[in-house]
Amino acid sequence: MSGRSSPNVVFIIADDHRHDALGSSGHPVVQTPHLDALAARGTQFTHAYHMGGLIAAVCSPARASLLTGRNVIAADAAKVASSSPSCTVSLPADWPTLPQLFRQAGYETFITGKWHNDRAALHRSFSAGRRIFLGGMSDHTRVPLHDYADNGDYSVPPRFEPGFSTELFCDAAVDFLAQRPHDRPFFLYLSLTSPHDPRTPPGKFAAMYPLGSTPLPDNFSPDHAFDNGEISIRDEVLASKPLRPDVLRTHLAAYYGMISHHDAQLGRVFDALRTAKLEADTIVVYVSDHGLALGSHGLLGKQNLYEHSVRVPLLLAGPGVAPAHRAPGLVYSMDLFATLLQLARLPQPSRIESQPLPLAPSDTPKPGRDSIFALYKDCQRMVSDGRWKLIRYRVNGIERLQLFDLENDPHELSDLAAMPAHQTTLQRLLIRLGDWQNAVGDRWMPPAAGSSPATSVVQ
Repeated sequence: MSGRSSPNVVFIIADDHRHDALGSSGHPVVQTPHLDALAARGTQFTHAYHMGGLIAAVCSPARASLLTGRNVIAADAAKVASSSPSCTVSLPADWPTLPQLFRQAGYETFITGKWHNDRAALHRSFSAGRRIFLGGMSDHTRVPLHDYADNGDYSVPPRFEPGFSTELFCDAAVDFLAQRPHDRPFFLYLSLTSPHDPRTPPGKFAAMYPLGSTPLPDNFSPDHAFDNGEISIRDEVLASKPLRPDVLRTHLAAYYGMISHHDAQLGRVFDALRTAKLEADTIVVYVSDHGLALGSHGLLGKQNLYEHSVRVPLLLAGPGVAPAHRAPGLVYSMDLFATLLQLARLPQPSRIESQPLPLAPSDTPKPGRDSIFALYKDCQRMVSDGRWKLIRYRVNGIERLQLFDLENDPHELSDLAAMPAHQTTLQRLLIRLGDWQNAVGDRWMPPAAGSSPATSVVQ
């Protein structure tokens, strides 16, 4: 195979990067010039979602779904991920991962950075790797690291190298691009731990965003209006409640500093691609596992189903992808699974929920999915058709519904669930929610009365 007939892939995944914290998304403050340039030479999917998870460490199930192209329940080998004491979702051993399929097709598959799923899946997915972090979070200046083990044994104690996590991982990626096997196409998996806390941007990035000019989110609130079932988890106690604007601005400034720092480091990776004359033959992906609240709706973490937490940035550029295109349709991050296989002209497994992303402008106003579903543990469920969004809660035996008109209320500030004029829409979405639950095998919260087993919602 040659790189020209078989495109290379650089797959970059961030941790905790909410969808709107990009210059190309119109953010008024955050500076991401290298990611903005990636969006300009490719396609930005403005309404990309992940499907949530059954554990608080949402990044592990979100990554499991993305790596397998399957819904978040089918992607979990145990089916009940909370049974894992390490908060790690193990991938089904009889199901191929995305990098594994590229490896089987003859690609050199290389990993650096965070791997928050089981080690057996890592070993079968990649043929090489350096500076691998086997876990969920760590101090960015003291990351426990392993290199790829040919025998699959990662029981040896990790090592610690001087430097910041993002710089270490991007150094490994740059070195790989310079030293890769030239007779084979490659799949480079670069998995950042930024901008996950502890948010400690290094050097000039620590002071890049003055507190006085750091705006609060449009849907900032000092506290959440009710108990959503996960109101006192670790993420939610990183600042005292009710949230004070000055304290939150400190968190936001550090968060934006982390994003701008990793944008600068990714610029080095993009430069390495150009230096090696690989850019024209390489598909570059940028995505996050999930979003983050950081003051929106009085929350700080990702353990909720509001837009700031279930939407993710998704950029795609390279051969087969339309340049300077913004795709507004509903898509999942797991749709990258089918898309990358299609672009590389590789066969796809059956029984995947992943669908090819709309990579080119279309006469259809919003090509993509007709609805999106997400879940969180046993207390929250969500469905949206792009205009209307329903969130259903069940906490301590008490049920609550929220209904939002995203077209006229994108920040989800006006709950319309109790308004008589919107009861038909509410009932329609309850049925749609039940359809999704049946389709993905979700039995945590029984489907609403009147729902049907219409599996077409995930076909």
